[in-house]
Amino acid sequence: MAAWRDGHAPDGERPLRDRLPAGDPGASVTASTSQLTPASDGAEILGRFRNIRQVFAGGGAEPLVAIEDISFDLVKGSLVSLLGPSGCGKTTLLKIVAGLNRATSGLVEVRGQKVTGPHQDFGFVFQQPNLMPWRRVLANVLFPMEISGRNDVKAARQARELLALTGLSEFENFYPAQLSGGMQQRVALCRALVHQPTLLLMDEPFGALDELTRMEMHDLLLKIRATTGTTVMFVTHSISEAVYLSDVVVVFSKRPARIADYIEVDIAYPRSPETRYSNSFTAFQHRAGRALGVTR
Repeated sequence: MAAWRDGHAPDGERPLRDRLPAGDPGASVTASTSQLTPASDGAEILGRFRNIRQVFAGGGAEPLVAIEDISFDLVKGSLVSLLGPSGCGKTTLLKIVAGLNRATSGLVEVRGQKVTGPHQDFGFVFQQPNLMPWRRVLANVLFPMEISGRNDVKAARQARELLALTGLSEFENFYPAQLSGGMQQRVALCRALVHQPTLLLMDEPFGALDELTRMEMHDLLLKIRATTGTTVMFVTHSISEAVYLSDVVVVFSKRPARIADYIEVDIAYPRSPETRYSNSFTAFQHRAGRALGVTR
């Protein structure tokens, strides 16, 4: 995977652990801006989000406040999950970061530039794969390169590298209807990564999959992140999913979304099925559950 811009972390080495302060599983954090800047030890900040507020017109009724005063930093190379109950504003924030929605107020900045609209340097994976049924797997993966005028030999090589990384090399000439749901989502992930995005945004991408397939996809995502160095922002309402995947879990309250806790998951990579049964994993799950109000 030498073609990837950001390089990769060696096997067994945590990409961010030397750059993020250790987290105490049992300690809650008051979500002030000063505490949401874990970059003092030289970590490179990719995204800065300050005092984000989103209000939707009520159509004659009272305006709906979806997001209220959200502030945090996104460290380059990290995987950050936005965890919260359904309808709390997680996807709304993800769309604001992607430039698909404009915040009512606040600062949204990626790579030192204000986000004012959709950016070709971002990748997006939705809950449904949204593959084009008339295109074969390789053609689906290459679609972003086509629309940007970069569908050449190098693009095809990058697409095939991703298919190999996700175990789909033998299926590049298959149609989406010939694949399982998990395989289709792997194709969608390859499509989102083929142009080597600065930031990968994922909106509950594994929510429609069965439990075993979802766990396989977790390990695949971590493998891809370690190989490509891609920064990931991941939306979920699953506590275990957030803790297993993430360097940082940003816990949202019920609407209007505020940060209820900011959890640095101090569990070494690579993670494995055994990680889910460790005391640290259980402690981080419990802390997230307390922030959500589902455990004491």
